[in-house]
Amino acid sequence: MSAATTRSRTPDRLCAEAVDLARAAAEEAAAPGVVGEHAGLVSEGDRVVTHFFECKELGYRGWRWAVTVARASRAKVVTLDEVVLLPGPDALLAPEWVPWSERLRPGDLGPGDLLPTDQDDLRLEPGYSGEEEPLPSSAVSAEMAELAEAEDADVTPGAPAVQPTIPSRGSIAAVAEELGMRRARVLSRYGLHVAADRWEESYGPKTAMAQAAPATCQTCGFLTPIGGSLGQAFGVCANEFSPADGRVVSLAYGCGGHSEAAVMPKPPQPAPPVIDETRVDPFPLRPARDSGSVPEAGDEETAELGHS
Repeated sequence: MSAATTRSRTPDRLCAEAVDLARAAAEEAAAPGVVGEHAGLVSEGDRVVTHFFECKELGYRGWRWAVTVARASRAKVVTLDEVVLLPGPDALLAPEWVPWSERLRPGDLGPGDLLPTDQDDLRLEPGYSGEEEPLPSSAVSAEMAELAEAEDADVTPGAPAVQPTIPSRGSIAAVAEELGMRRARVLSRYGLHVAADRWEESYGPKTAMAQAAPATCQTCGFLTPIGGSLGQAFGVCANEFSPADGRVVSLAYGCGGHSEAAVMPKPPQPAPPVIDETRVDPFPLRPARDSGSVPEAGDEETAELGHS
């Protein structure tokens, strides 16, 4: 070990003794009463020493005021270099900063919020490239596409804000839109796989609801098919009583609201009444004299009471 290295690790005596100078500098930079006890020093180099003082500021637990002092060669006057607040070994630190694009979670987007996508987003790919350029005589060639744009501008009156965004079916613009020419980017194969994995994780065959279902969505009458390649494995649930109503579900998903899980039996109908028309049941017009709860009295018994 060289003499210079040994000398740099040994704190300079005059700089190490300048505790009062360092404290005064820390108190001048900090608020009153937040500079605590002297917490040690460290040699930064030849005749350069940093003094540490405890920080009593609320919310800065474990932080220290670092005051660096130095002196010139062969000088006996110690001067101040800098004062800074630094975290200690057990300081309370804020979590590492994460960009907003990585902090965003599903459901965070609210009304009025804009979510820009990166230019090189792996989930998207160009909707139309020169490598797939059709023939000049094709209905979707570059010349015909420009003609379609001009055609839309000629036949659609009014300001752009009130013009319809969907071209009429059967027009050249409609064919171009169906092939993706009117969109700058379309879903890539990676984007398709990511979406399929996400949908299958929420409403797929491995969920607890699907494991207990009587049948899969593929045989359910409430399943609405979707177009594209994703329609081979997914659909939209249209059962208002299902937990997946309005959601994209896997064809292997299922729930207790399956259309064929249980058919409601019809309410029992009472048997028709049986009428015997060959028999006559007599119904007296007056009740029988002995049908009451009090026995009928004779004339002799009522004569004593003065009744006739």
